[in-house]
Amino acid sequence: MSEPNALFTETILLLGGAVVSAPIFKRLGLGTVLGYLAAGVVIGPIFNGLTDGEQILNVAELGVVFLLFIIGLELKPSRLWQMRRDIFGLGAAQVILTGLVLTALADLSGLLDWRGSIIAGFGLALSSTAFAMQILEDDGDVSTRYGQRSFSMLLFQDLAIVPLLALINILDTGKGHGTPIVDFGIAIGAVGAMIVMGRYLLTPLFQIIASTGAREAMIAAALFVVMGSATLMQMAGLSMAMGAFLAGVMLAESSYRHELEADIEPFRGVLLAIFFIAVGLSLQLDVLWDNALVILVTVPVVMAAKALIIYALCRLTGSDHNDAIRIAFLLPQGGEFGFVLFSAAGASSLMPSSTASLLIAIVTLSMALTPIGTKLAKRFQSGETKETLEEDFEGAGADVLMIGFSRFGQIASQILLAGGRAVTVIDTSADRIRQASSFGFRIYFGDGTRKDVLRASGIDHAKIVVVCTQKREVTDKIVELVQADYPEAKLFVRSYDRVHSIALRNLNVDYELRETLESGLLFGRRTLEALGISEAAAYEIGEDIRRRDEQRLVLQVTEGLQAGRDMLYSQPVKPEPLVKPKRTMDFSQDPLAGTGDAVADV
Repeated sequence: MSEPNALFTETILLLGGAVVSAPIFKRLGLGTVLGYLAAGVVIGPIFNGLTDGEQILNVAELGVVFLLFIIGLELKPSRLWQMRRDIFGLGAAQVILTGLVLTALADLSGLLDWRGSIIAGFGLALSSTAFAMQILEDDGDVSTRYGQRSFSMLLFQDLAIVPLLALINILDTGKGHGTPIVDFGIAIGAVGAMIVMGRYLLTPLFQIIASTGAREAMIAAALFVVMGSATLMQMAGLSMAMGAFLAGVMLAESSYRHELEADIEPFRGVLLAIFFIAVGLSLQLDVLWDNALVILVTVPVVMAAKALIIYALCRLTGSDHNDAIRIAFLLPQGGEFGFVLFSAAGASSLMPSSTASLLIAIVTLSMALTPIGTKLAKRFQSGETKETLEEDFEGAGADVLMIGFSRFGQIASQILLAGGRAVTVIDTSADRIRQASSFGFRIYFGDGTRKDVLRASGIDHAKIVVVCTQKREVTDKIVELVQADYPEAKLFVRSYDRVHSIALRNLNVDYELRETLESGLLFGRRTLEALGISEAAAYEIGEDIRRRDEQRLVLQVTEGLQAGRDMLYSQPVKPEPLVKPKRTMDFSQDPLAGTGDAVADV
């Protein structure tokens, strides 16, 4: 039997490292990213199983490319336009301010001249898109407010690579071949070409391929679009990830979006895992050891400086304390583009190659510390605050607007969907929205007590507003708001208890129901059946209780909570009824007399 070739062996080692490390670190609560890094360090620098980490890193960067494509698929152009202030405001401020501060620190260190300090400072100002986005995805926080602001900064950093590479040419006076204006023009032209092709070519391309019914051709076309757009941007001096992201945005409104995401996802997951392993492989332990003191001082100083600047900028631009802390601890590391900048600067006259290698080691180590830092972020957060998501009502508007998606709303929505009716659902729980999305539900984040949210979620087109919120005061506020501003909409409301049902009837809602009524009736019927009563008799008894309950509610609306007490059973009826039960009642023995709110659900 012939010996396996080197490529086959390396692939086995990489996949094996991913298979072993990811579950272990996930179980330890440290995250898969740190597991992949550890696998890379063990396979490469420690046991020398693989030595060409940089070459593997170049291939595995496709994982970052596919990741940005999938993110682009989730961001429609209109949504991207809404983020413009965070991208070009917060993102630009972060790169410029952090770059200037780190440039000053690099200059003070005495290791570099002013030109090298500028490249080092702005190179370290960039963060790792791959690490940050993977952590956000693992935690399900991509759609949160802090996740969106983090992504906005990362997106601007990807754009900043063009002027930073041009800056190397400008500062490299020894070669004197800088053409920044031309480079910038080429980049703008490439972006414009991508937008035109995405708008007029991509969707027709997939329509033609889909009409053939060739599944493998669709997968090949998806890979071709991602890698082709990435290559086009790279040729124009932009990052490959930026090209893939633009392609995803252009296809975000396509009817093939979900199929494309399903086709790309397996490649994205595997290649991104290999990317993190390759970062571990490329970690030069000898460089770390020879410059241990410099690195031990530099890494925490750089990460602390970036974290403080990011925190301050986020607070100044509207983030609360907890969100600002999350972002600051998510983005303090160096980024993949730092490898590109420092390698280019080392190849020119801007810094010695040994210093470039040292900076690359600092970036790599800062990446490795990021997952640990995100775990520590919780220690700096204040008390529990309600997590918020971006309010995006793209596609909202249906005959039924459901406010609240707790247990009651989830069951009710199944009936409506099974009946072929479209339902717009809004909820204020970020966790509930994430859980619902994992089951395929499209839930919008929004507060139903706000008129602007109701309008954005399509209440003007809704025939029925279904209020399934859990707290009585919230429900009442929504009911009053809808009745005041949208009196033509019918109100179907989940009540908290009997007292709440009476109050809602006094407000003249179209329909109300206590959450516990139907379940309690069914539970009692099944218990009777288990005691030997026939199913028909148990059903008839349950219907009698239902009628009595409704009659009592009608009386209580006009006469008060104590009305209809004679309709309550307080002791067994004898003989056991086979037809509608009849009984007499000794009021002196009524254990419910005078209990008031204690029997609000009876």
